[in-house]
Amino acid sequence: MTDIDLNALSLAELKQLEKNLTKAIASFEDRRKAEARAAAEAVAKEHGFSLGELAEMTPAQKRAAVAPKYRHPENPEITWSGRGRKPAWIAGALEAGKSLEDFAI
Repeated sequence: MTDIDLNALSLAELKQLEKNLTKAIASFEDRRKAEARAAAEAVAKEHGFSLGELAEMTPAQKRAAVAPKYRHPENPEITWSGRGRKPAWIAGALEAGKSLEDFAI
């Protein structure tokens, strides 16, 4: 690698050097992406697919939202489906002696 005395360069030379470095970095990144793509295509081909076929695959479908079963008595916008951890407002009400049916929708 060439040693460059940056202190000896003029502002115009430093700016040109900066432009050249930006281009060199972009070119390097493009070459690395091309290498990665070629490697991915080779692996896909080993398994009998094209990279395009694999890229078009849809991800596993997400589960649909579950309808709420319970509603907060003071704020009807707050609901709970009955799945997962009990919200604090349900847990507090159950400790106070209420039942889940009291909050059923």
